[in-house]
Amino acid sequence: MTIAPVEAGRVHAGAEIPAGSAIRDDAAPIRALRPGAGVWTLAWPAIVANLLHATVGLINIKLVGGLGAPAVAAVTTGNRVFFVLQAVLMGITAGTTALVARAWGAGDENEAESVTRASTFVCIVIAALLGGAGVFFAGELAGLFHLDAKTQALAASFIRWTSLFNVAFAVFFVVGTALRAVGDTRTPLWLGAFANVVNVVLVYGLVYGRLGLPALGVAGAAIASGLAFTASAGLTLLLWLRGHLVIGVGVPGALTRTRVRALLRIGWPAALEQVAWQGGFIVFLWIVSFYGTAPYAAYGIGVTILAISFVVGFGFQIAAATLVGQRLGAGDPEGAAASGWRAMRLAVVAMVVLGGAIIAGAWPIARLMIEDPEVVRLTVVFIYILGAMQPLMAIEFTLAGALRGAGDTRYPFFAVLAGLLGMRCTLAAIAAWAGLPVEWIFAALIGDYMVKASMLAMRFRSGRWQGALGG
Repeated sequence: MTIAPVEAGRVHAGAEIPAGSAIRDDAAPIRALRPGAGVWTLAWPAIVANLLHATVGLINIKLVGGLGAPAVAAVTTGNRVFFVLQAVLMGITAGTTALVARAWGAGDENEAESVTRASTFVCIVIAALLGGAGVFFAGELAGLFHLDAKTQALAASFIRWTSLFNVAFAVFFVVGTALRAVGDTRTPLWLGAFANVVNVVLVYGLVYGRLGLPALGVAGAAIASGLAFTASAGLTLLLWLRGHLVIGVGVPGALTRTRVRALLRIGWPAALEQVAWQGGFIVFLWIVSFYGTAPYAAYGIGVTILAISFVVGFGFQIAAATLVGQRLGAGDPEGAAASGWRAMRLAVVAMVVLGGAIIAGAWPIARLMIEDPEVVRLTVVFIYILGAMQPLMAIEFTLAGALRGAGDTRYPFFAVLAGLLGMRCTLAAIAAWAGLPVEWIFAALIGDYMVKASMLAMRFRSGRWQGALGG
């Protein structure tokens, strides 16, 4: 089971992108998207996919919640460690997005396919190394958090099992990233929906021992998620290798030094951003853990509930990254800027509406997730605080995605350093040192999102990102 990664971690007018078909057909016409229509056309399948994933997350956390607050805290910890281990992988795929989208926008389909092939190979190698580290050092990784012995043991088990499926996750992730970069956001939707269905069935069976499966508790949730990723990754590979996806497998020899260097040049700041981001969350959760299991579990539940809102931002982030990259590739920097701003505006409206609805129903939703009164109370407090940040999160998600789509991966890294580490963790540490209630620790995220949204908006407005791949 995978809870949302953060309280979340991405065309020239008239440029040609696929009309949304999952199946490749060289004889089929390719539809050009209008600047306004392009954002929504690309965003809605990603939004639906993310909403399905968030819904599955709610179902899973409800099932795990029946095992008590320690189980929820263990899964929260395990997922956080999982995404820390994926930092380098996510950095490489930032390079995949920028290079594939730029090549596709310029009409160079062969280069887009070669970059995808090279990215897949590199990510498989990295995923295998990271997976091995997760398996062999699960106990040490879980021990980074201030957890009681029972919760730490459960978290270590979750980390160990999740890490075994790391390569499958990498394949699913990188091919899906390449598809979105060329404008096909529907195929990842169906592949993700397939994984979600498998996940729900297996979580139900493996956590409590239903459907003839063994009762494995927290470990069962991790195994269910891993098997779901594996099934979807296998289907993805089958479609890709048989030429049924809009982007082909390319030709042998795609793994050149030039392509790998380009991926790394764009990807290393994004990887550092992910390390800083996930590391910042670890520090933040470490501070929260000093207040006990209840606030720690409340954080995990609150993030999962609000994921219904901010995964919408991820959809617009993907649209912004794709359109900005493709429009720059087609020589239309003004269109790239217009697409980024439009994606941001749509994301703000959508996330404010959804966030407001979740705030209004915070109490009954929290009670539905877990029966512990203190966890419910703190979950509601967290929802109020993070829910109020939805417009700033929308700005962060979309404009950071737009910058990554242009290849400007350094500035989002600087924003994370200033906001998450410089502001949130510092304010939380000061509040904890002063002996303030945990509600003040939660409130530290307000400063974080204010800083990141402001920095990213100023950077995108400056236009300096338009030449990010020129050097």
